[in-house]
Amino acid sequence: MLRARDEPLPSRLDYWQHVLDDALIPTEIRGVGQAKPWRTDKLRIGQLGAVTVTDLITSWIPDYAPAEVVRSPRHIRRSDPDLYKVEIPLSGQVVVEQNGREARLGPGDFALIDSSRPCHWAVSSRRFVFLIFPKTLLPLRHHEAEQLAGIRIAGDRGTGALVSSLTRQMIKQLGGNHITDGARIAAAVTDLVAVALATRLDRSELLLPGTWRQALLLRIQAFIEVRLSDPRLSPSMIAQAHHISVRYLHKLFETHHSTVSAWIRERRLERCRHDLLNLELRSESVSAIAVRWGFTAPAHFSRVFREAYGIPPAEYRRLCI
Repeated sequence: MLRARDEPLPSRLDYWQHVLDDALIPTEIRGVGQAKPWRTDKLRIGQLGAVTVTDLITSWIPDYAPAEVVRSPRHIRRSDPDLYKVEIPLSGQVVVEQNGREARLGPGDFALIDSSRPCHWAVSSRRFVFLIFPKTLLPLRHHEAEQLAGIRIAGDRGTGALVSSLTRQMIKQLGGNHITDGARIAAAVTDLVAVALATRLDRSELLLPGTWRQALLLRIQAFIEVRLSDPRLSPSMIAQAHHISVRYLHKLFETHHSTVSAWIRERRLERCRHDLLNLELRSESVSAIAVRWGFTAPAHFSRVFREAYGIPPAEYRRLCI
């Protein structure tokens, strides 16, 4: 975690500009001067696979007008790391101009930024998440990706919503001990970014078949996650909702060395385990917690919980809280 307040006030502006240039890509922040001491600015950086994830909280945005950030040809001549940056405001609004296009981003929306092209930002957001990765990681042809820089991708529907959701999960990985999971999520997010961009151009044929399969699998897993409490959740329901056959659904899960039913059971058990350890829920019975997460038969729940964690759920709760 980097904090602007760790630097003395007289040199804080230059220091924080240098931090942002190193963490993101070199730019110039204009119109701020020394008026803002940047007391509460924080920056968290993590490397998940080949993707650099940055969570930025700012205090220097003026109340009366958006702040201006510029990446000029001079910056590019001085330093072009040949990267793509995906930026997602979590509050306020950002207007991005690149390649003659303007993207007006609200919370959860995102845009692809090409480090090799000049760019201009008008910023009224105070928190961002940035994903920065080598251009070779995006499974799109370079000349096709150029057409996508500076285009808004909505974060409240379709694949864009899943990108926003998974990005928030990536933030939680920063500073943690889940590097393998984080790298897996990071790879999945870049594939989903590619799907969202190609869909925006109506050019799905640009993508490799594996990219589509990974995106479909992630959509299905998100579908399962929000329906774990429904005892009717089944492979046939999932396949029907995604307009695929049950057989193809099972093939998708083969890449995770699991079955659809096993995945559902594991996610339900993990939710139950979490609730059993929640002190605020200790007045709830074990069976009530099981029912909440789709286990309708207490004996079955007790058996599968014991198989997964070694002891019955009631004993697990007694020993662990």
